[in-house]
Formats: sequence, structure tokens, C-alpha cells
Amino acid sequence: MSGSPSPSPTPSLTPPYPTGASGCHDNEGWTVEESRDWVRLVVDTPKENYGGDGLRVSSLVGYNGPLCRKITVQVEFWKLVYGVANGADGDRLSDGTRPDYYFDIRRVKRVELHTDASVEQKIALPASLYATDRSPCEGALLSITVGKPLTSKELPKEVEVGGGEDLWGRATVDFRSKRVADHELSEPSAPQVCSPDGKPTADPADVPAPGSQPTDLYPTDLYPTNLYPTPDRSFDIGDVLRSPTP
Repeated sequence: MSGSPSPSPTPSLTPPYPTGASGCHDNEGWTVEESRDWVRLVVDTPKENYGGDGLRVSSLVGYNGPLCRKITVQVEFWKLVYGVANGADGDRLSDGTRPDYYFDIRRVKRVELHTDASVEQKIALPASLYATDRSPCEGALLSITVGKPLTSKELPKEVEVGGGEDLWGRATVDFRSKRVADHELSEPSAPQVCSPDGKPTADPADVPAPGSQPTDLYPTDLYPTNLYPTPDRSFDIGDVLRSPTP
């Protein structure tokens, strides 16, 4: 009679980013994608940072570092100002519908980090951008990017109000860059009361949010005399977004 088969040895678990004798994980020759994926693990955005407000960068030894070579990371805060589209006919969203809102986007703060996550780093939120009494027409967008600052052509072309959410309950935003490791959107509280130039025209309590109309947003600069791109104007992002200033 044959005996019971001997159990297979339990394989040892290799940590995702094992540290060597020097106490760090060798990241020489990493691609942008590898750096981006690592940054995504070590950064806690405001909604993820349960220890307090702001942005936090830290690592667990073996799980995500620390690294042997520092990575350049851009933390950028963007102010979004929303205005109603008022039935503009010249432009369409990617799904073929007309936008309900336009938004203007401007960077208000940028912090460049050179990090290996060996020590914890914290970045405070711009107080005015995240004030509880900010205009109902204003939103805030945080982006965490590997390498150089984002250019206009890498910014989101469309954003959705009340759209999809990730596991942390954060609104999803499609940046046009593979260098973006993470982001977080703070939506406007009542874009339905905003004039075309991004000014509130009524008390949000008196104007309920629309429930039946599309809620996609469409970006453009809020020009005082020419909010809407005309049908003969090229819809190139360089035409409708200013180049961010450093």
C-alpha cells in the first residue's frame, strides 16, 4: 500500500519590492510605467489619508520600498471653474452628446518631490482651493505625476459630474498621460446655478441639481466675451486650454 502523499512545501512569499543589504529596493533602469506604479503605492491622497488632511508619501519596508534611487514626482493642484453651456451647438462630447457645462482649468500650486519614500513626506492642501465656503461653481483637481509637470495636452479633455467612482469613493478622471500615478477630484457643489462665466446666479438650495440631463463637462477657457467655441473653431486642446504656468 502506498502511503499518503507528502505535502508540497509552502512557497516563500516574495515581497513586491524586496530590500537588499543596503535596506533599499534597486530601481535602476525603471521605466516610467514602473515608477508610476510604485508612486501609486506610496502616495495617500486626501481621501485616502486617514491620519489627517493633505497628501502623504510613505512606504512599508519590503512592500513598496524604500527605493535606492529617488524618483521625481509632481504634485499639482488645479482650480476648475464651471459654467453652463446654454445649448452651445458647436462642440460634442466623446459620446456624441452636447456638454451641459464648460470648465476652465488653472494650476494654483505645484510641489516637486524627489522621493525614495525612506522618510514620510506631507503636503498641505491649498486652503482657498479646498475652503468649505468656496463658490459652488468651483472644483479642485489634484494630480500626482512622475517626471515633469503636466502639459496642457496631458490634462483631461472631459470630466464628469456625479460620474463613476473608484474603490475609495473618488470620482474618476481620464488624464491624457500615462505618467499620472494618481488623482483626486473635488467636484463643484452646484454647477447648475452657474452662469456661463462661472458665477453663481442663485442659491443652490433653490435650484435642485438636474437629474435627467447629461452631466458631462467640456473644457474651455472662460473668456469674458467668448465663452463658447464656435463651430468653425478647431477643437484642439491647445486652442481651448491655456498652457499651465510653472
